[in-house]
Amino acid sequence: MAHPAADNKMVKSIGASGQISLGKEFAGRQVLVESPAKGVWIIRTATITPDHEPWAPEKTAQLGAKKASSKKAVPPTQRTRSKSTD
Repeated sequence: MAHPAADNKMVKSIGASGQISLGKEFAGRQVLVESPAKGVWIIRTATITPDHEPWAPEKTAQLGAKKASSKKAVPPTQRTRSKSTD
């Protein structure tokens, strides 16, 4: 998914129903909307974990750690063969 440059500014109009279109590239994404001051909005994409699945990211991280620790650690000198200069 291509993302616009960080300094890219856009002028958008708020429709009669109060909606703003951010473009098809963000369709279906969840966002955090912050309003630090009147008339100022900060909109950031986010990954939200439902209340009934608080373990999901934790479980994924645990599986990754378990998989990484199950591989035998091989010293760097044994990973590559050096060519003899004889």
